[in-house]
Amino acid sequence: MKKRISKAILRLAGWKLGPVDGVDLPKCVVCVAPHTSNWDFIVGKLFYTSIGCNAGFLIKKEWFFFPFNILFNWMGGVPVNRGKKSSVTDQMVEVFKTRERFQLAVTPEGTRKPAKEWKKGFYYIALKANVPILMAYFDYGKKEAGTKGIFYPTGEMEKDIHEIRTHYRGVTACHPENFIDV
Repeated sequence: MKKRISKAILRLAGWKLGPVDGVDLPKCVVCVAPHTSNWDFIVGKLFYTSIGCNAGFLIKKEWFFFPFNILFNWMGGVPVNRGKKSSVTDQMVEVFKTRERFQLAVTPEGTRKPAKEWKKGFYYIALKANVPILMAYFDYGKKEAGTKGIFYPTGEMEKDIHEIRTHYRGVTACHPENFIDV
């Protein structure tokens, strides 16, 4: 039911599905880019739900109180403690260890503003959890959402992130002036 409704909403909004290779991975970090608008979350949830998947997303644990906790759990929210004594990367690695299926969506830009450098948490989570990175995109120019393939971290972070970023060349962000590709 959710799948059909999401697909219908996307179509009504003029969006189409691009390639969706890799979405059947039982565990992965979903690298979502470009991220320049609050609409990205809505388009992303509709896209992923329309193909029958449910990716988790990080949200401050402080938001997990009644009745919001019910909504966030239903949507795939994963509460994180952002305190100084706790590593979000380590928290997510533990979640990967305890679940048979877990796909975690992360926006590596970390902001909707221009970000020359990407945050590296998505990479470290995938590396430490020993899971691949699924590269997902929203192209507002084509009104298309899809995936750009699967990347397996090698441990050479700078080189790997550069390689991942090259897959997003030519993708039009909602606010193109805020997306810096390589």
